[in-house]
Amino acid sequence: MKNITVYGAGSWGTAVADLLARRGHQTLLWCRRPEQARAINSTGSNPDYLRDARLCPTLTVTSDLEEAAEASEMHVSAIPTQSVREFLPRAGKIWPRDLRVCNLAKGIEIVSGKRISQVFSEILPGSRYSVLSGPSHAEEVAAGKPTAVVVASSIPGEAELWQEVFSGRLFRVYTSDDVAGVEIGGAVKNVIAIAAGIAASREMGYNTLAALASRGLAEVMRLGARWGAHPLTLAGLAGVGDLMVTCFSSLSRNYKLGKAVGEGMTLQQAMESLGQVAEGAYTVDALVKHSREIGIELPLAEAVHRILYDGVTPECMVESLFGRELKAELPPEMYWGRETDRRARERA
Repeated sequence: MKNITVYGAGSWGTAVADLLARRGHQTLLWCRRPEQARAINSTGSNPDYLRDARLCPTLTVTSDLEEAAEASEMHVSAIPTQSVREFLPRAGKIWPRDLRVCNLAKGIEIVSGKRISQVFSEILPGSRYSVLSGPSHAEEVAAGKPTAVVVASSIPGEAELWQEVFSGRLFRVYTSDDVAGVEIGGAVKNVIAIAAGIAASREMGYNTLAALASRGLAEVMRLGARWGAHPLTLAGLAGVGDLMVTCFSSLSRNYKLGKAVGEGMTLQQAMESLGQVAEGAYTVDALVKHSREIGIELPLAEAVHRILYDGVTPECMVESLFGRELKAELPPEMYWGRETDRRARERA
């Protein structure tokens, strides 16, 4: 068993800390606010973010960053994407140079267009970075519902180490070395979930939801190809799996955000009503800015961005998407290779 600190006591950080404690690990959960730490320690639940879950009695919570950073040999970051750059220098003063860390957040940094692994490499270049992602609502993990996810690292042996740490009877972890693919799948699906929530708010129907999810996946694949992700990663748990659970579940924060905006709230009002971070609202801003700079076409992300930030109506979103120039579903560059495609056609 390991000594592990989880940073960030939102719903997902809390659920993962509880999972690790129930696995028998000596687990410490760090939260920013002292009053939140006191509330969790005294009540055995997280009243702000996961109030219905009874947490493992051995889980300890602290707001002392030095205590949290020095207590453990392994570290799990559930810090929201847009706060990672501010958090790392503070924790990095205490962490060892060869920090072993697994990231849980799913997003793209607005200021740089970077994935979280790239931010870690920039600020803490000696860290042994892994990322865990997949279809995993915090509420269901905390309730012990069967869940499967994937952990990825480019460092040999790291993903397998975290696989052993996290895996349990009803929490199955697969491994990958495709950090880019796992991060892209987890980040971009949040944007698509906002679109799905918007469509659901206007009762556009399941045909529309399926079209948005499918064409959204095409944008994930397009971006993944540019960033060096393997297409099969995006067809797995971190891509299609996470996309499905986020686009078609009322537990999804990003889906709920989209639905609230579709029902007439401003973005600010919708985010305040959630009471938690919906990463997709920030990721779409980063994606649109970055895609324009590098020349990648992301029409669905562009449409969501216009609704959230420019006040365009959902009906205009649909009209703009369905009114685009007609084309093949998959352009030639998205096939794995012309030879593979030719042989497939011959077999058919």
